[in-house]
Amino acid sequence: MASTLFTSKEFEVFKIPDFQGRMAALRERVRPKLAEFGETLRPSLAKVVGGDLFVHVAKHARRTVNPPDDTWVAFGPDKRGYKKDLHFKVAVSRNCLRFLFEVGPEYQQKTRWASLWTKKASELAPALKKARGLGWFKSEHDEEPATLLKDLSPEELRQLSQELTRTRDGQFVLGRLVSREEVADWSREAIHKAALSTFELLAPLFRMR
Repeated sequence: MASTLFTSKEFEVFKIPDFQGRMAALRERVRPKLAEFGETLRPSLAKVVGGDLFVHVAKHARRTVNPPDDTWVAFGPDKRGYKKDLHFKVAVSRNCLRFLFEVGPEYQQKTRWASLWTKKASELAPALKKARGLGWFKSEHDEEPATLLKDLSPEELRQLSQELTRTRDGQFVLGRLVSREEVADWSREAIHKAALSTFELLAPLFRMR
């Protein structure tokens, strides 16, 4: 059964070349679906992490010229916003849907979090490396992971946190992608299940707050 949530129409939005046209299409075609999906997923995800979560749909308010190459719904513990805390994302771009966990550059406790990751990475590594398709992304906006976690040694996995503190804009992003072709064949329930199963694997990282 074809998905009633993300179809070719949502992915085609990112082919619209002009800023105004793409932004209008994002508002009309993509943002409402992300908001709906976010509210549906939020209760289940809150149970997984053991605390309240709030839904934040990207508005791209800072952009005035270059149209965004992706858009998303984020889940974080702060009602006012998500960037200053650990968060999960379901992101849509031209070629795929991505389920991500992020420690962004604005997270105020990122040095502490990186230290905790260094201590606990060996404990978390077996489950993370075993997960199919789970990877490390250099940037939250990348469609493809820089490497799959299964291909990293425990020490290489531990050292990923250095990317978070190495530069002012450093970030730590883990997750998996599903191609637009595959998503087009998924039911709404299948997308929900895939997002939740990915975030369940990454929930221990979120709880390191």
